[in-house]
Amino acid sequence: MFLFRAFLYLVSLAGVAYLIGLEGYEHQTLAQYNENTLTEHMQDILTLLSSLLFLYAARLDDKLKVASTLLAGLLAMMFVRESDSLLDHNIYDGAWETLVLFIGIALVIFLRGKFSTIYSSLKAYSETTCYGTFLAGLVVILAFSRVMGRGSFWTSVMGENYIRIVKNIVEEGTETLGYTLIFISAVELVLICRKRRHAVTKA
Repeated sequence: MFLFRAFLYLVSLAGVAYLIGLEGYEHQTLAQYNENTLTEHMQDILTLLSSLLFLYAARLDDKLKVASTLLAGLLAMMFVRESDSLLDHNIYDGAWETLVLFIGIALVIFLRGKFSTIYSSLKAYSETTCYGTFLAGLVVILAFSRVMGRGSFWTSVMGENYIRIVKNIVEEGTETLGYTLIFISAVELVLICRKRRHAVTKA
């Protein structure tokens, strides 16, 4: 089973890399890698699925319920932020900020009376095998991709031959890798929670 999972994750990452490259092959010099492209849509899908998986994990394991719900809320906020252009265009300018605020309020309501359990639940999550994968994905999205996507770095390297699309490919591609790692960590958490639940039921 563990070999199958390793193969499945390998294929998944290779597939994501292929789809990122496919956009370039399809549009060639017209490729933009902006908010209305396949790469960006992959990020949206991975973020939404990860959020739903964390919510599912919260239902399976009481010990990890608070931590899983917090992570689901965080990813829901990231999903809304990634969809800011679509929301601003189809609803109103700044709609994503309202939705993020709504999610934040919902989390506070959920945590009412549970604040004392936040640390213990997060600590329990940090002891799972999927914690490192989640943390790596988050760091890749919030820090590594931003550093690699600095315009000053690419203009320094390319000089007068600076091409913005190259910067976009690296930045968006790295972000997609981060979201893929988070998705894998969410899948792993669900498997862990299901295994624990099955063990308790069997006992």
